[in-house]
Amino acid sequence: MSLSSTSRYDYDCKYVTKTRRIADLHVLPLLTIGFATYQIDRTNIASALTGGFASDIGISQNIINLGNQLMFLGVIVLEIPSNMVLQKVGPRRWISAQVCIFRVIAALQIFIRNKTGFLITRSILGLAEAGYIPAAMYTLSTWYTKEELTKRIAVFFFGMFGGAAVAPLLGAALLKLDGKGGLRGWQWIFLLEGIWSVLMSVALFMLLPEREGVSRPSADEETSCKSQTWNGTTSKAIPVKIVWKTLTNYTKWPHFLATACVFATWSPLTTYTPTIIMSLGFSRIQANALAAIGSLLTLPVIVFFAWLSDWTRRRGVAVMLAIAVYLVALVLLRVLQARVDRWGRFGLWTTVNGLAVGYHPVHNAWIQVNCESPEERSVSVAMFVMSATAGLMAGTQIFRHDDGLNGYPTGILIMIILVLSGLFLVAIQSVIYRALNRSSETYNIKET
Repeated sequence: MSLSSTSRYDYDCKYVTKTRRIADLHVLPLLTIGFATYQIDRTNIASALTGGFASDIGISQNIINLGNQLMFLGVIVLEIPSNMVLQKVGPRRWISAQVCIFRVIAALQIFIRNKTGFLITRSILGLAEAGYIPAAMYTLSTWYTKEELTKRIAVFFFGMFGGAAVAPLLGAALLKLDGKGGLRGWQWIFLLEGIWSVLMSVALFMLLPEREGVSRPSADEETSCKSQTWNGTTSKAIPVKIVWKTLTNYTKWPHFLATACVFATWSPLTTYTPTIIMSLGFSRIQANALAAIGSLLTLPVIVFFAWLSDWTRRRGVAVMLAIAVYLVALVLLRVLQARVDRWGRFGLWTTVNGLAVGYHPVHNAWIQVNCESPEERSVSVAMFVMSATAGLMAGTQIFRHDDGLNGYPTGILIMIILVLSGLFLVAIQSVIYRALNRSSETYNIKET
């Protein structure tokens, strides 16, 4: 290597280091905190239910389930259009605007007084939330290489599952304000968490850097750093033909079907775990605090499977193993919960919550590294989130009121069937990738 080429190589590697530092210290933390805020606003209804929300506005558990279904339906309807707008206006402006809008709507839930108001508010909240998750994941994919992306996606999902863990703790604290200022405890939950969310949207707009704002070296200089392979980005609108091509790529359908099946089982857990724990004889404050333990356990579980994926470079295997472990926990819950005391049941439910989503970030990264262009990646991520949201929407009906008197045995059985189906579909996806790898050396598909 000549002196000039060495200098160019060093310059490019310095650029890579600078860009990664910006991503790690600014982009990733902001999007992760935004994700946590998003999840808190979405799941704080679980704490509100322990504070008498349903009885105060005169709705049943089945209406709660319907409201959540409408919220997830709204997300599905606008998911891909939202990402098409993202490509046009850029992440900073679009993501911060989204966050502000759905946070304001979340705060306005303090004015709900009846079933109609509840259903309308949940529907609008879903429409406003559409696009944040795929937009954030797409943004991350433009800052990191394929080799770096899995761990960063896992960290990003810390926001979602960390938010799910923090939500009941915040709920336990805010429920103590019941009666203050003429507001019920559940109203304080919606109000204060909504105000925080609006402040978060301002922070995203002010602080989130644009990928195009980082000066890049020339094309020759960029390729000289052999360890670097950028995923690429684009500010152009996504052509409809790319959207259609991605939607009709049947070789990836098992990804999305598996996501819908397995993620459906997380929906009732996020809504009813505090209520289930309270039914074991704990107070509403204790139940919310104890519910956080399972969600906190998801964080090391996610890290472990992300590490396993990178270490083995077999993302499909890591996803299947994570789903299989979750399946075992569900079977144990179904078989043992009627035979143990309340602490034993708490332990079983906590284990299920802790293992419920360990596969999810790795599965997302597995999809992204098998995309050939930024446009395909953006649409694929949107489809992944739509599939997960469709699963969440269907999953709202898994736990029914009449089944809850005995610990939801029928609901747990449905969850077992769904997770088993998802495991089978992921295995099929892995086989498809292997077959494609063998059939064509030019086809850009990787099992890893």
